[in-house]
Amino acid sequence: MNPVEICRALGDPIRWRIVRLVSRDALCVCELADILGMPQSSVSSHVQVIRRAGLLESEKCEKWTYFRVQRPLLKLLAMLESSASGEYPEWAADEERTRERLARREGSCCPGPKRLAMKRNSNKPIAR
Repeated sequence: MNPVEICRALGDPIRWRIVRLVSRDALCVCELADILGMPQSSVSSHVQVIRRAGLLESEKCEKWTYFRVQRPLLKLLAMLESSASGEYPEWAADEERTRERLARREGSCCPGPKRLAMKRNSNKPIAR
């Protein structure tokens, strides 16, 4: 992994929000778009920057691809987030919209991941 590419990927507020979201749950682009209130094409472009930086693992299920942060990066991300100063109200809103979106997953177009849905024993949410 290239540290410069990682910093570039995390240097955008939308990409940081995406990384926070997929550090907890495997999500597809349409779910991320719903949560962030953005067009899928914009979210997809951001996800590709994050993916190229080596931050994400992925799983293809039917026509959807689910993304989740690579396990070795969780501690780094938690450390970066814990050093953030100030309140970020969009983070709390993102988490609420994620809970709502995941509650609707079963009845939605997205089948949900199989392999990436497995719980990580040490996957603690990034600090709030």
